[in-house]
Amino acid sequence: MTLYSCCLILLLFTWDTAAYGPNQRAQKKGDIILGGLFPIHFGVAAKDQDLKSRPESVECIRYNFRGFRWLQAMIFAIEEINSSPTLLPNMTLGYRIFDTCNTVSKALEATLSFVAQNKIDSLNLDEFCNCSEHIPSTIAVVGATGSGISTAVANLLGLFYIPQVSYASSSRLLSNKNQFKSFLRTIPNDEHQATAMADIIEYFRWNWVGTIAADDDYGRPGIEKFREEAEERDICIDFSELISQYSDEEEIQQVVEVIQNSTARVIVVFSSGPDLEPLIKEIVRRNITGKIWLASEAWASSSLIAMPEFFRVIGSTIGFALKAGQIPGFREFLQKVHPKKSPNNGFAKEFWEETFNCYLPDGSKNSPSSTSFHKGHEEGLGAGNGTAAFRPPCTGDENITSVETPYMDYTHLRISYNVYLAVYSIAHALQDIYTCTPGKGLFTNGSCADIKKVEAWQFLKHLRHLNFTNNMGEQVDFDEFGDLVGNYSIINWHLSPEDGSVVFEEVGHYNVYAKKGERLFINENKILWSGFSKEVPFSNCSRDCLPGTRKGIIEGEPTCCFECVDCPDGEYSDETDASACDKCPEDYWSNENHTSCIPKQIEFLSWTEPFGIALTLFAVLGIFLTSFVLGVFTKFRNTPIVKATNRELSYLLLFSLLCCFSSSLFFIGEPQNWTCRLRQPAFGISFVLCISCILVKTNRVLLVFEAKIPTSLHRKWWGLNLQFLLVFLCTFVQIVICVIWLYTAPPSSYRNHELEDEIIFITCHEGSLMALGFLIGYTCLLAAICFFFAFKSRKLPENFNEAKFITFSMLIFFIVWISFIPAYASTYGKFVSAVEVIAILAASFGLLACIFFNKVYIILFKPSRNTIEEVRCSTAAHAFKVAARATLRRSNVSRKRSNSLGGSTGSTPSSSISSKSNHEDPFPLPASAERQRQQQRGCKQKVSFGSGTVTLSLSFEEPQKNAMANRNAKRRNSLEAQNSDDSLMRHRALLPLQ
Repeated sequence: MTLYSCCLILLLFTWDTAAYGPNQRAQKKGDIILGGLFPIHFGVAAKDQDLKSRPESVECIRYNFRGFRWLQAMIFAIEEINSSPTLLPNMTLGYRIFDTCNTVSKALEATLSFVAQNKIDSLNLDEFCNCSEHIPSTIAVVGATGSGISTAVANLLGLFYIPQVSYASSSRLLSNKNQFKSFLRTIPNDEHQATAMADIIEYFRWNWVGTIAADDDYGRPGIEKFREEAEERDICIDFSELISQYSDEEEIQQVVEVIQNSTARVIVVFSSGPDLEPLIKEIVRRNITGKIWLASEAWASSSLIAMPEFFRVIGSTIGFALKAGQIPGFREFLQKVHPKKSPNNGFAKEFWEETFNCYLPDGSKNSPSSTSFHKGHEEGLGAGNGTAAFRPPCTGDENITSVETPYMDYTHLRISYNVYLAVYSIAHALQDIYTCTPGKGLFTNGSCADIKKVEAWQFLKHLRHLNFTNNMGEQVDFDEFGDLVGNYSIINWHLSPEDGSVVFEEVGHYNVYAKKGERLFINENKILWSGFSKEVPFSNCSRDCLPGTRKGIIEGEPTCCFECVDCPDGEYSDETDASACDKCPEDYWSNENHTSCIPKQIEFLSWTEPFGIALTLFAVLGIFLTSFVLGVFTKFRNTPIVKATNRELSYLLLFSLLCCFSSSLFFIGEPQNWTCRLRQPAFGISFVLCISCILVKTNRVLLVFEAKIPTSLHRKWWGLNLQFLLVFLCTFVQIVICVIWLYTAPPSSYRNHELEDEIIFITCHEGSLMALGFLIGYTCLLAAICFFFAFKSRKLPENFNEAKFITFSMLIFFIVWISFIPAYASTYGKFVSAVEVIAILAASFGLLACIFFNKVYIILFKPSRNTIEEVRCSTAAHAFKVAARATLRRSNVSRKRSNSLGGSTGSTPSSSISSKSNHEDPFPLPASAERQRQQQRGCKQKVSFGSGTVTLSLSFEEPQKNAMANRNAKRRNSLEAQNSDDSLMRHRALLPLQ
């Protein structure tokens, strides 16, 4: 059975070797063999396998110069290690390198060769087979390029735990160690690249893109990760298509139609150059321009795509490139390649023929008659050049530096450096095995692997724990997923002004180690859009919403398609494409365009506004007039009218009016806490003091005139001290109300935001409306009592109480404050204070005018009426009126009694009152003469009682002037005791009080 297995494996190995002849591999013997997989060709020729005969291996076509340069990087690194005295001394590394032709099938053929050799070594067939050409097992494989190819290779190598170190496969699926146990790589995975693509789109404020991905394990996971990142950034995808280099023409046409009809200008492409090439050619044929291509690393520098004839279509490409490395001596090594000087490199012959477009006579496989070649080139997948016509023979003396090919493009060594780093990673892992100290190894009980018999799984263990410093001073260690974290350069395609070729200008970088939001750097000044423009293209479903607006959702459309809606009042947006409007702070309001917040307008009853100035002027006018009246009363304090009005109470009344006018000023200006707490009590106490003075004054005179014969008790009751005590008691009640109010719920300044959105009304919060109601209610109660007494005393001598004017003033007071209540309740803001000021001023002016203006007028302009005779005449007239009424009442009662007894006529009481019925004085004097006579001799009054008129005459001349006239006046005014009325005597008794 063992012999049968040996023969089967030998047969498999022999078939594999036959499929790969000497000219299709690079091979060198060594103590330890490294495998290599590189895309020396772009693909394979299409061939119909009808199975009528034994299938033949498909032929590789379209030479890839960069693939050959990567192969050279591996050979250069191995030779450099073999010549190093410190790294793996006394050990020689060999290699077996195969061409994958950028296809999975060819890569698996090569991988089977590695696996088969390892299985032969594991069977230990040396005792059965005399193998003089024995090749050691492949300890590790460097490759492959595409993620789809590496996925297939990794599945196979993983079965045998053969380490695979890829230099260009970036699919994030390969980080799954459960599936790809032995896979490692020296290139970052696409997860960071997809995130970087989304960051670039967000940076340029694009939100409407299309996606294209290769239909393999590289394109699908990459674009899926991009969709996840795009969704987080509110980036919408208009279309998403899959492509392949093997897609038929109809599929390509369909994808191109989608691109042409799409409004998205940015197209994100996760693909390799060969997969994308058919699509780009069709786009160029249709001349679809104006698109921005965001390229993944696999084709961002692909010479299959970066061709001058394609530039008008893809000139706006922005792509990702791996960080370039430095390989000292590599340039000279590349220049030394020659078919005759590279016996171990079976690909050198074809490279020479493709470079100089000739053929070497000793070969038939690559003769011009056997293969057709096509143009193209790529950093990772560059095309060879050739023609179907016959080539001239090569001389072998051609100069490699005289021809420009991607092979000699060593200015930015990216993939080449990754290959170089992969080889050195393997070498350092072998060095760790070589220098391992027993007891400190990675295996059971600290054992070490034997460097001469090391197995693949042992070597994989050391690779996973690798940690060394590369030639650029950077730390190299694989993470738990077998990845190396690296950074990206961002490149922009430019057209060289020198030779018209496409050059890759570095315009930024992406640092995966930086914080989120700080990873991307782009120098916009270096970017050329469509090869010449500096203006960033627009790729949004909807036009930007300007500041002051926000994005509004359109039903049935993606979130990136929106309408611009104006921000509501009180909200703003200061950036374009705002998703929502921000609310202004409490003390701010949006401006007219809703682009910013401005301080709200502050409103209160200001000193400087016209309304406030007018109210202030009226208050000052009231203070001035009150002061003027007070001055007049002070100056004429000994005149009869001032005395008759109870001058002490008048002074207090005028002082209270000064306080009323002054209290209105507390309602003007910006409300502060102290003014709010002071203004209502000042107003309330001032008015109560004023009304109390009027009340006591009116009530005193009414009591005097309504009382019987004044006694000592009356004189005590009517004394000045008791009057002031009554005023104090009435005012003290208001003071108590104010103190309780200020203690329990003190008013305070209040910024009202609710009345109008854009205005802050600074008002006084009264604390307690009930307290304010008590304050005004108590004032009105006193006013009502005062009105009652004033109305009752309306017929008393006006020199004493001006009852009619006080009544009228109280009516004004009630009208003002009754009107104040609905006005106060219906207004808001500064007008609340204005209404109260107007009410205070109106009531104060009403009291001042009605009570004092008439007296001031008499004092200043009618001094003849400001005499003791005028005052006594007014008092006596009132007394006679009362007496006459009493006499007539008694006369009527007597007549009624006489009539009831026998119809006798009642006699008229004896008195000095002359009664004239229904006729006037037959010889009336002129009015002026009559007034003069009254002034000279006394006064004369007529009192009418229904059908009768009583004429009263009194004289108050001084004795020294005319004694005779005095006696006559006394005779005319004498009233007999038996005929006098008690009421008349009462009013006579009042005269000395004046």
